[in-house]
This record gives sequence, C-alpha cells and structure tokens, in this order.
Amino acid sequence: MIYGYARVSTKGQARNGNSLEAQQGALKANGAEKIFADSFTGTKISRPELDKLLALLQPGDTLMVTKLDRIARSLAQGSTLVTDLISKGIKVNILNIGIMDNTPSSKLIRNIFFSFAEFERDMIVERTQEGKAVARETKPNYKEGRHKVQIKNFENYKKRVQRGELTVTQAAKELGISRRTWYNLKTA
Repeated sequence: MIYGYARVSTKGQARNGNSLEAQQGALKANGAEKIFADSFTGTKISRPELDKLLALLQPGDTLMVTKLDRIARSLAQGSTLVTDLISKGIKVNILNIGIMDNTPSSKLIRNIFFSFAEFERDMIVERTQEGKAVARETKPNYKEGRHKVQIKNFENYKKRVQRGELTVTQAAKELGISRRTWYNLKTA
C-alpha cells in the first residue's frame, strides 16, 4: 500500500505552496492511497498522525512525502527514521527527489537535504532570538509571550454570572472570548 504523509508547521507554509491541501493533492496525484497529516513543527519528535502511520507500515509498503523536510527537520532524526524504514523493507518516496534506498549515493543525498532542513530551522530560531533581543533593547515595555487580555466590562459580566443572570457560556459568547479565557481571567 502507498501511504502519504503531509505536514505544515506554520501559517506561512499554507500560503507558499506547502499547505496541507497542496501536499495532499500532490500525494494523491502520485498514487497515495491513504494520507496522514499533522500541523506541528518538524522539530517535535512526537507527531500523532505520523506515529499512527509508522505503526501501520509493513514491508512492501511505500511512505510518500512531497519533500524530505516534511518528515523531519533535523539530520539525526530524519536520517534515522528513513534508514529504519528502508531496513524494514518499506520504500520511502520523496516526490522532489525520488525513491530512497540504502546505497551510498542515496544516503549522501538524504543527509545533505536533512542538513539543509536543519540549517534552515536553526536560522529561523536564530533570527527569532535576534528579533526578541532587539525588541528588549529598543522597546522598554517589551514582554515575551502573549499580551494580557483586557476585556471591557468583564467585571460586570462576572457579577451577572454570579447573580445567575447569565451562564459562563453566554457571558463568554457575548464578550467574544472562549470559556477557557473566561476562567483564566476570572482567576487572574
């Protein structure tokens, strides 16, 4: 059986041709019979759909991805995963490279591509850290993380909920926030 795997890690990827839909379309067009998809960063080892797919793969099956960096973003993780799959008799088809095997030239190509993916990820992290450092130096009120939510009339709604005039769900809906945010604000 030919299984496809698609992954996006950022909203930007959805706009530059790496969307789940674009990947799934390419996988289907190339014969994938069943497709698994994750929306997590490739630096995380545990990706639920990939884990399910890996558990299903049997000798003779094919794992197909559009690009090598869809499987992993680090050289060590990606190389180990692909080598393990190949040694179990599972074909690995990278649409923009071809079918991977354990020949020296295939290993070299694989490692070069994974090295570039890891380098790209490291550069993103470095630029992010540099941006935060500049913001800390130039913006006196800069704080990392999410901004604290300020909800107009929250106290009024809180009193109405306490009096039984509204449920938490109704109050949250009227304020345009989730129930989780309601409880976070209530305990803050």
